Amino acid sequence: MPDTIPPIALVNGLLVDPATGAQTRGGVIAQDGVIKAVGAAVTRADVPVDMRIVDCKGDVVAPGLVDMLAFVGEPGAESRETIASASAAAAAGGVTTIVTRADTNPPVDDPAVVDFLRRRARDTGAVRVLPSATLTRGREGKEISEIGLLMEAGAVCFSDAGRTLRNAQTMRRALTYARDFGALVCHFCEDRDLAAHGVMNEGEFASRLGLTGVPAEAESIALERDMRLVALTGGRYHATLISTEQSLEIIARAKAAGLPVTCATSINHLTLNENDIGDYRTFLKVRPPLRREETRRALAHAVADGLIDVIVSDHDPQDVETKRLPFGEAEFGAVGLETMLSAGLRLVHSGDLKLAQLLRAMSLRPAEILGLPQGRLEVGAPADLIRFDPHEPYIVDPEKLHSRCKNTPFDEARMQGVVKLTLVAGAVARE
Repeated sequence: MPDTIPPIALVNGLLVDPATGAQTRGGVIAQDGVIKAVGAAVTRADVPVDMRIVDCKGDVVAPGLVDMLAFVGEPGAESRETIASASAAAAAGGVTTIVTRADTNPPVDDPAVVDFLRRRARDTGAVRVLPSATLTRGREGKEISEIGLLMEAGAVCFSDAGRTLRNAQTMRRALTYARDFGALVCHFCEDRDLAAHGVMNEGEFASRLGLTGVPAEAESIALERDMRLVALTGGRYHATLISTEQSLEIIARAKAAGLPVTCATSINHLTLNENDIGDYRTFLKVRPPLRREETRRALAHAVADGLIDVIVSDHDPQDVETKRLPFGEAEFGAVGLETMLSAGLRLVHSGDLKLAQLLRAMSLRPAEILGLPQGRLEVGAPADLIRFDPHEPYIVDPEKLHSRCKNTPFDEARMQGVVKLTLVAGAVARE
């Protein structure tokens, strides 16, 4: 970003504040990287004539999205994604902050790798890119990472990125160690023995397709164990992805007991179900697997009432060679940074969520959990802002996506919601 960013005023917009749920006609002035003024009083007549003015023509103006789960290929997998390509996709989709996964090559278990990612993000990123670090060295589940040193280097949370800590004693020590540093432990819950070689949700549909299923208990058993360990240690815990009604019940009990627990689900699990796999569509092969339609509705309801705190893209680009295979052999994963907002707007248009609820789960809550000042539409907050038309239609064309890989589950889907402007610290990241 340039050293000096000219001020900009967004006027004639529908301001949606995820903190209060309020929707107000008005504008926002961004100057020196922060919001200088916001509200109904910000009109074209009140803006200095030498300031750039953007007439939003009634479009929504809201805080930029904060995505807590995205794979960025640097270092070691640049063929799948780079910070430059991922941040371009993010800016196009209204995501102004990305938290990168730690399963790179080498993994992010050393302060030098964290520093590398921060420098690369500064030099090539169009949005804010924040690294997570591994919970255990090498993601091997044995020796706990140097959480204190990694935090000093800039890691915002700790996760073994798609690997579940099998050893309960190691998990207990990790939560205790993280607690002493005020660090956030993010854990992917899946009992590997129960999941085994499953490739989709266990049930009638998997049987009809002749595919091995993953039972809901593979997730809930691991999550239940973790809740016991959180109660034992008092460590801050975030369930990276939950996808079952059983998990919702476990999280509800933990929150009712006052445990420092939060959770997320992916945009895929909120807007798709196992039936969408259809004729073995490998772009819909994800972990955890897509569940039943009844489960999808339960997850959407949990977002609406705040039980699920965060919606993530679970952005996981995969090469053509790893996805254009028989379903059982294809890699897990789908790209999602660029389509997360418009896919989420499906829930708004269907009446499952209010717009402010969607934005709360995509901006304010992840920022709060990570201790970031983003996600707020108030004076003094970072000027990470997006302008979008929630009703403008478009068709997803994989070839036009900014990600290096094109494995979108929304291939040729009809969507609504076009991002027209993305600001990061008041600077234009996409227009």
